[in-house]
Amino acid sequence: MEAIRAQELVKTFGSLRALDEVSIGIEAGELFFLLGGSGCGKTTLLRCIAGLESPDSGRVVFDGVDVTTLPTHKREAAMVFQSYALWPHMTVGQNIAFGLEERKVPKAEIKERVREVLKMVRMEGFEGRKIDHMSGGQQQRVSLARALVVRPRCLLLDEPLSNLDAQLRLEMRSEIRRIVKENKLTGVYVTHDQAEALSMADRMAVMDAGRVVQVGTPQEVYRRPSCSYAAAFIGETNLLRGTVSGRGAGTLTVETEVGALTGHGTTPDWVPSTGAAAVVSVRPEAMKVVDEGGSLRGRIVETVYLGDVIQYRVRMSSGVELQVAEMNPQVVREAGEAEVGIVVEADDVVVVEK
Repeated sequence: MEAIRAQELVKTFGSLRALDEVSIGIEAGELFFLLGGSGCGKTTLLRCIAGLESPDSGRVVFDGVDVTTLPTHKREAAMVFQSYALWPHMTVGQNIAFGLEERKVPKAEIKERVREVLKMVRMEGFEGRKIDHMSGGQQQRVSLARALVVRPRCLLLDEPLSNLDAQLRLEMRSEIRRIVKENKLTGVYVTHDQAEALSMADRMAVMDAGRVVQVGTPQEVYRRPSCSYAAAFIGETNLLRGTVSGRGAGTLTVETEVGALTGHGTTPDWVPSTGAAAVVSVRPEAMKVVDEGGSLRGRIVETVYLGDVIQYRVRMSSGVELQVAEMNPQVVREAGEAEVGIVVEADDVVVVEK
């Protein structure tokens, strides 16, 4: 069952069309990510869902009820911000209790609910601690607790981990997912960090220039990107221009800048004819460097050894360079004049419309 639906949302700021007829559906209990580069519209979409922005047209629906004109607190949505937005002059307990006090909840119930959410975010006993005496990770947990204490039906998170260092981000990823799942919340999470999205999301929407270009699970978006933008934004990839030169049973052959590659299309309604322009996406880890054979030939111009992986830059005769990554390498091939082959399977080649 859908908990949240955005229907053909349009939002403009002057001449900028931040949302261009955006429609998405988010299932109850799902942790759903809005992902894209700066200015793609993801935060504007989240703010429209939260009630912090009013769309120029379109609707926001919660559990089948149109909430487009309702204020945030009547949507039973709680927001967690990048900046934490905590009051430094208050204690942890006072920060968390503030929303309940505004709702005139009895003091005894406030005390119990503050205690419950501190346990939820694994900060029992911190009620009396001052905010400015806490680490960034602890402050983000308090921010989460403050959102959860009002018992929202959906949790909206706007780049909540961007101010934390790398280790804390890793810890908080699993914590946020645990909190959402244990409390059966519907979560909508904005980020530009693809690793966060891949490791945490049930599903994600990739956005570009105010539009949703693909919706799917992390594996679907990574393995079968619907367009070159989604392919390039989620992970690293080699994008090669070419023309369709043949079709097989569920496959397309594309004559590219580095040679012919056979793969699978990802847009069901795109059935290209021979000669149609196309773009091929091949992930670096999907290619293997071999000394003999290989359908593609080139020479290694750079080798970067990282222990668990080797990154090769291979220059083809056309001058185009491919990025190749070999996991758990047993042999290190140095840059040189000798030609090497590159092997890639059709299942790892994605063909999209140019």
